[in-house]
Amino acid sequence: MSKVVAIIQARLGSTRLPGKVMKEIVGKPVLWHVIHRVKASKLIDSILVATTVNDEDNKIMEFVDTLGIENFAGSEEDVLDRFYQAAKKSKADVIVRITADDPLKDPVIIDKIVKTFLENKNNVDYVSNTIKPTYPEGIDVEVFSFSALKKAWIEATSKFDREHVTSYIWRNPKKFKLMNIVNERGDLSHMRWTLDTQQDFDFIQEVFIKLYQKERIFMMDDVLDLLKKHPQISKLNEQIERRACLKMIDEKKVIN
Repeated sequence: MSKVVAIIQARLGSTRLPGKVMKEIVGKPVLWHVIHRVKASKLIDSILVATTVNDEDNKIMEFVDTLGIENFAGSEEDVLDRFYQAAKKSKADVIVRITADDPLKDPVIIDKIVKTFLENKNNVDYVSNTIKPTYPEGIDVEVFSFSALKKAWIEATSKFDREHVTSYIWRNPKKFKLMNIVNERGDLSHMRWTLDTQQDFDFIQEVFIKLYQKERIFMMDDVLDLLKKHPQISKLNEQIERRACLKMIDEKKVIN
């Protein structure tokens, strides 16, 4: 059986919104919400938070320790090495890459992409919903094999690829077999549900105020229904543009 490990990358050093992963929403840090939602996945075997060796990120390690979650501190800039070392520590066969500035992650979508990978693991190295985005930004999930991560770790030399973890994989479809998951509800990639600015924080906080319940995790569809009823919430951060798509590959080489 393959061991599926969610590695959550988290650090406090953010230029646009410093300390964002520890800012509180409905009484809990953003990182707590990310972990809580990832734990709701049925196909993830364990979770590891990968932070940096910077002194300021000791706060993240200490907080994660209180939750009983495994953690690892590695390079701030060579995030590919941080992931590789974290994956080795956790003895992962399959890695689910999660970013700590996305507190609206949907465990059902996570499981959908993990399930697709596991069902096709003999034929694919990497499955995500990000190669051709159709989900709201912030619902991104990447799943890949440890062997693909190791190959990227050995071969990638550019600063860009060392910083972006999976870019060497998805920029080299001749070396890796890639699969992209398309949103059944259509293209919603114009929606911004990630946390990078104060406007994003205001948006996400409003969503949690309206939907958060201790006994139930709300999903993407719940947020979509909320925004349909209260379109003014989307206006809180609609002027912030989606981060530019960095992927320049031949989509004909991607399995859909």
